[in-house]
Amino acid sequence: MNKFFRLLWLMWRARRGPRLAPTDVSRVPFRVLPNDLDLQNHMNNGVYLSIMDLGRMDLMVRSGVWRELSARGYYPVVVSSTITYRRSLDPWQSYVLESRIIGIDEVAGYMEQRFVRDGEICARGVIKARFLKKSGGIVPVPELLELFGLDPADHPLPEWIEQWSAHAALPPRREPAPSVWQ
Repeated sequence: MNKFFRLLWLMWRARRGPRLAPTDVSRVPFRVLPNDLDLQNHMNNGVYLSIMDLGRMDLMVRSGVWRELSARGYYPVVVSSTITYRRSLDPWQSYVLESRIIGIDEVAGYMEQRFVRDGEICARGVIKARFLKKSGGIVPVPELLELFGLDPADHPLPEWIEQWSAHAALPPRREPAPSVWQ
């Protein structure tokens, strides 16, 4: 239930918050709630990923692109993600989630998201995302670039992201999975 209420709060806040460009950094304040905790009494690893969804939503709503995406029947999906943790977030601590676009290639967009407490990065996640059509298929990147008002030349993909994306990719769907772990 916590996710639902956070989503409602975020949508209310984002619709009334200052406008952002899609290339701006979204900053959303949060607090570690009791149902965010794992057995070690700090924020559960999976909660970070759920909070990251909210940060991306904040950027899309505040930049105005969410309305247009919805009107066209487009929705975002995460293709790959990675996260690195430095410090735990403990019960009731406040933190800020920062989200920004870090690059675009011919098939996806990439975002960096940072959990910041007292000026220190506690965790950093990177996601690769695409947009799908409710009617079926993938939204072409050139169409998204136009919708978002982005020039891919202004958002070159960092080399390490390109390498990470290639290494994180699954084999083609029709290729049989290896029968033995290698």
